Amino acid sequence: MGESTSLKEILSTLTKRILLIMIVTAAATAAGGLISFFALTPIYENSTQILVNQSKNDRKEVQFNDVQTNLQLINTYNVIIKSPAILDEVIKEMGLSMTSQELNDKITVSSEQDSQVVNISVKDESAETAAHIANTIASVFKDKITSIMNVDNVSILSKAEVSEHPSPVSPKPLLNIAIAFAAGLAGSIGLAFLLEHLDNTIKSEEQLESLLDIPVLGTVSTIANEQKTAKSLQGIQSEKAGSGHFGA
Repeated sequence: MGESTSLKEILSTLTKRILLIMIVTAAATAAGGLISFFALTPIYENSTQILVNQSKNDRKEVQFNDVQTNLQLINTYNVIIKSPAILDEVIKEMGLSMTSQELNDKITVSSEQDSQVVNISVKDESAETAAHIANTIASVFKDKITSIMNVDNVSILSKAEVSEHPSPVSPKPLLNIAIAFAAGLAGSIGLAFLLEHLDNTIKSEEQLESLLDIPVLGTVSTIANEQKTAKSLQGIQSEKAGSGHFGA
């Protein structure tokens, strides 16, 4: 019985505050959409791939050992790619107005386990700039690694290219709108229950019975001020009429 009463109260609160819930949810959803489309700057990502392969001067019979060595070197290469030795040269070659650390923050270097392919991904506000930076990093690294590590086992597998209609990786408007809708709905429901909890006025016989745990035997209707005034005037007139009749 208690569970049904509790559920009834919940539904009653939601129904009573439905307008508030709808307004807050709609406002949050609209805000999420406006921020996603107009306030946040689109960020694009482009990638290039380099292959860490067998050194040109090595013999075929040691190819397996070379592959294992190359796999072990990939972690080292991942660090070198993002080092100032490479990035400063990229900045100089492209004429970028940023520090090597700022450029470092735009770059992600990754490789699959037991793979000789290294992915260089770059994020930027311009899709063309992201592709240009990724390709320049790969080119500079390929040229510099020979003198840095005294090896020649890096080749560019694929260059970054810009599609005709590039899509930003962030923000994601639909996702942001969905999150804003969910947050607005949850927040508005919470606000509805908070307002209901703070409202300690008794609005129905059922509330009074539930609060006092005793049955309600009767109710007193509210009399409007106009009705009170009219009844008072009628009473005064009746008294005057009675007094006049008695005097006669």
